This record gives sequence, structure tokens and C-alpha cells, in this order.
Amino acid sequence: MQLTAIGLNHQTAPLSIREKLAFAAATLPNAVRGLIESRAAAEAVILSTCNRTELYCVGDAERVIEWLAEYQNLSIDEIRPYLYTYGCSDTIRHAFRVACGLDSMVLGEPQILGQIKDAVRVAQEQAALDTWLNALFQKTFAVAKEVRTGTAVGENSVSMAAASVKMAEQIFPDVADLNVLFIGAGEMIELVATYFAAKNPKLMAVANRTLPRAQELCEKLGVNAEPHLLAELPAILHEYDVVVSSTASQLPIVGKGMVERALRQRHHMPVFMLDLAVPRDIEEEVGELNDAYLYTVDDMMGIVQQGREARQKAAAEAEVMVSQKVAEFIDWQKSRQSVPLIRALREEGERARRQVLENAMKQLAKGTPPEEVLERLSVQLTNKLLHSPTRTLNKAGANDSDLVEAVAQIYHLEHPE
Repeated sequence: MQLTAIGLNHQTAPLSIREKLAFAAATLPNAVRGLIESRAAAEAVILSTCNRTELYCVGDAERVIEWLAEYQNLSIDEIRPYLYTYGCSDTIRHAFRVACGLDSMVLGEPQILGQIKDAVRVAQEQAALDTWLNALFQKTFAVAKEVRTGTAVGENSVSMAAASVKMAEQIFPDVADLNVLFIGAGEMIELVATYFAAKNPKLMAVANRTLPRAQELCEKLGVNAEPHLLAELPAILHEYDVVVSSTASQLPIVGKGMVERALRQRHHMPVFMLDLAVPRDIEEEVGELNDAYLYTVDDMMGIVQQGREARQKAAAEAEVMVSQKVAEFIDWQKSRQSVPLIRALREEGERARRQVLENAMKQLAKGTPPEEVLERLSVQLTNKLLHSPTRTLNKAGANDSDLVEAVAQIYHLEHPE
């Protein structure tokens, strides 16, 4: 088994594929545990966001892909064209780049670092982290902090939340004249709602699975905002000009029929609908309706790329830092490979020490003079410690020059050429 990463993102797979491979937050603990129990991986972290699904593992890459396909009820042939698979050093580089925001749709975006930390926390809770992945992600977090503070890679970026407002303003001239509905009350919706609230819309509403969470977000926004349950959507949808949705639902919440009825009640006034969820909250067929302007995360690419050119210099500096940190981590990995041997060597030395000490104590108990006991102890211990290297050198003779050189180096000896 080796360190590997298997995944897909907004660069390799369309939304229609990404949503099939996404893991809901509620199912993530069972998924991580299931991957470990399948024995495809000895350690595992599963990262699932709107733009990527990635499995960081110490395991067999092919068996992990088989597990992923089976878990999501898909054929391997269906997903393989969209997957990337990284070996040890490339996995390290990829983890560092993702955490620094260098692989994000929004260059340098900060949210991804928190999402990785959440994924690692879930893996820890499921006892899916051990030496290698724990070390990798601790180093990943340190590198991300250093790169983000040491470069301007995340400065002046257009966030997904800001891009949501910009897209709405392309359809409606003034957000202040609009009624805005948010479906869901998680981190992404809270960010987007904050940006919309700054534009002082006429009315805002939050529809959520639980009413207390919707009320809590409405109070945070500090504007004219109303809480609703998801079950109320068919009755209230027609009242809103802008609908932004991001929930963890595995099935669409807003269907084509619901939107058709709302448009009739609106006398076919246009409605801007932004679906930030993966899997989608709003049925894809809604986009076929004339007066419904439906967009997904993939449609935001053009807006979030604004200013990217200005950040390319900072990104180049960040890439150099990442390369340096990858080399450092690989060197550390190599140094750790000798740890089991060092431990075994110390244990062997400890066994020899205990054995000669026991013999010495017996001799003292019989009344043997201490000076004689100490002499015997020193001779026995020296013989035991030198027996193995001496025997090995005798067997090797002059033919194994590397072994001879290694022993000479270990004991700081000079030997004839």
C-alpha cells in the first residue's frame, strides 16, 4: 500500500458527473469507515465539496476506485474517464496545492482549507488516520498557512458569494428592488446571503429543513428577512425574484412543475435561480423554462476568473513555495523509513543489556567480587553488541564494499583500501 489520491474536480468532470460522486456530509463518517473496512485502504480522508470529490488514502488505488464506484452505485467505466490518480509525491503536491487554493475555481479561495480540516476531523473520529495521513495533513495545514500569509494569492479574488450577486445584477438592474430567497442555511448560503444583504434587497427569506436554523440566519443578517420551512416552498416561491439554493439534499428540492406554477403566478416575470449545491437542489429541466434563468456553480467560472491574471504572479510564488515544501516532506518521509529499524536496533541492545545485567546480579549474589563481575559484564556486553556486525563483515569479506563502508561509517573507523 502507498500514499495515493483519487478524485475529480471542476476541471476534469462536468456537474452531471460530480454530483453522482459527491458525498453528503451526513454520510461521510459511514463512507470513510466503509472504505477502511473494505481493506482497500489502511488510512483514508474523503474530501467532498461542490467542485471536487477526492479520496486521500494509504492503499491500493485501483481497489479504492472499485470501492468508490460500488459505493456510489456506478460502473467503473462510467467514472474512470473523469478521475485523476496520483502517486506518493504527486499526492503530497496536490494536497498542498488544494489547501492553498491553487487548484480552486476561485484562485486562493479560503473556504477550501476549512473544508479539508472538516474532512480530516471526520476521518480522525472514524479512526481512519494513522502515521502517514496524519503527518501529511498536519504539514498541509502548515504549508497553507505559510503560503497564504507569505503571498498575495488570495487577494482581490471574486468569491463565489460575490459572484452570486454579480450574476443577479446582470439580469436585474438593482438588487434593492428585489425579493431574494435562500434555500438552505449552511455556510455557503450564509456567505451568499451576507453579500446580498449588503445590497439592501426589498425582502429576504431563508427556507430550511429546520425553522430554528432559518431564524438564526435571519437574525444574523440583520435585515428584513423571514424564516420558512422547506415544505412552504410551493406556496411562497412565486414571491421571489432571486432564488439561491445550497443544501445537502441528495435529491432535488425545487422541481420543474413547482417553478412553472410560480412563473404563472408571477405572470411570467423573470426569476434568477442559482443552484450552488452538488448534487443539484434545482432540477436541471427548470432551465428549459423561458422565464427561469437557472445557473449552477459551473456557470460562475467566467465571473470568478476576473482578476485572476493579476494574481498569477502571486500564484507563481506560491507554486515555488509548494515545491520546496513537497521536497521537505519527502525528505522527512525518507528519514522516517528507518525508524522501525532504529527501534528494532535499540530493542536488541536493550535485550543484550538486560541479559548481561541478570548474569552480573547472579554472580554478585554468589559472592563473586564486584570488580570481577564488572569485568565479566563489560566483556559480555561488548561481545554481544559486536557479534552481529563482526559475523556479517566476515561473511561479506572484501566483495561487499558498500557494507564495509557502511560499518566503517557507523563506527567512525578507518579501514585499508
